[in-house]
Amino acid sequence: MVTCVDALDRKIIAALRLNGRATYAELGRTVGLSASSVHERVGKLEAAGVITGYHAVVDPSTVGLGVTALVGIQPTDTAENDELADALGGLPEVESCYAVAGDEAFVVKVRVATVDELEQTLGRLRRITGVARTRTTVVLSTRFEGRPNNTELDDA
Repeated sequence: MVTCVDALDRKIIAALRLNGRATYAELGRTVGLSASSVHERVGKLEAAGVITGYHAVVDPSTVGLGVTALVGIQPTDTAENDELADALGGLPEVESCYAVAGDEAFVVKVRVATVDELEQTLGRLRRITGVARTRTTVVLSTRFEGRPNNTELDDA
């Protein structure tokens, strides 16, 4: 389904990305619409699959996930990307999975409590059918992450 998203929709989306708990009245003040108009637009954006959900942003270290790594996955010559992606999604430590261009087919973001758990997770990743090789980068610190694109609000 192709959805036409106009400038006001983009402003609403940007405001929700900054504060997913904003009321319709707050959103309306931000974008210059009534609360009922914002409510209607948000409902249409949700129904069209533009807005796919709302979630809490949690500091991983406060919930015991102090080690983050980015792992490049190089597939075997016979690997099926969809099957490989499904298998990667089956590991609870894999937070995100990106299909990428280059030697690697995927880059996954892994979050675990300890370096020992990272080693165990890497072993499980390497045993997945279709994985030829992995390349791991351990994150030392996160400067920013999941940052919304705020350019839509610049014109508000």
